[in-house]
Amino acid sequence: MDGSTTEGKIENKINNCSLIRMRHIVKRYYIGQPNELEILHGIDLDVEDGEFVSIVGESGSGKSTLMNMIGALDRPTEGEYFLEGEDVGSLSDEELSEIRNRKIGFVFQNFCLISRTSAIENVELPMLYAGIGKRERRRRATELLEMVGMGERADHNPNELSGGQKQRVAIARAMINDPAIILADEPTGALDSKTGRMVMDIFHELHDKQKKTIVLITHSRELARETERMITIADGEIVDG
Repeated sequence: MDGSTTEGKIENKINNCSLIRMRHIVKRYYIGQPNELEILHGIDLDVEDGEFVSIVGESGSGKSTLMNMIGALDRPTEGEYFLEGEDVGSLSDEELSEIRNRKIGFVFQNFCLISRTSAIENVELPMLYAGIGKRERRRRATELLEMVGMGERADHNPNELSGGQKQRVAIARAMINDPAIILADEPTGALDSKTGRMVMDIFHELHDKQKKTIVLITHSRELARETERMITIADGEIVDG
């Protein structure tokens, strides 16, 4: 058998085992119109189970668009995306919603907590959508709030919490359904350096002790260097990593 063919089969098998496998991802807006705009120009990306990787790029580089693709928040115009071997591109909107709830834990810069709702109820929310009973929701949410040092603030609403406290609640919420991936978009962007350090330490603990796969989206190379692998995106293309 031809050696190059064998190597190709081995490589394909390895790629199919990746937790995230993206091939030739293109994203265009205003398709068919005079102002058609292509943001991503054929992205190839693999992330293995248990990796802590960062995607770093300047404003306008395409990193937020790529994050939306990874998080199944938007669909690519062209290309393939497999998450845990599942063809994300073939899923219905309802199935995509289930994927986001079950397999992806989101942590955003602006926290995205529901006001006038206690910290513990915010954390429980994904399990509520998944149809998990109240007792199990409360047990799991209490456990996670304790893990991020927010057990004593479980009954406080977001307007009673500092930025760092809100982000710790958001991390607990991201973990509630034991997702395959934690996708963190500029998670320290709205925090001072001391509080941001605390949040990054939580991510490191989740990775080191719980072997969580974490994808960190950031413009900060300083933060990106803390991860196992730094992927640089510029002008809609991966240029390093």
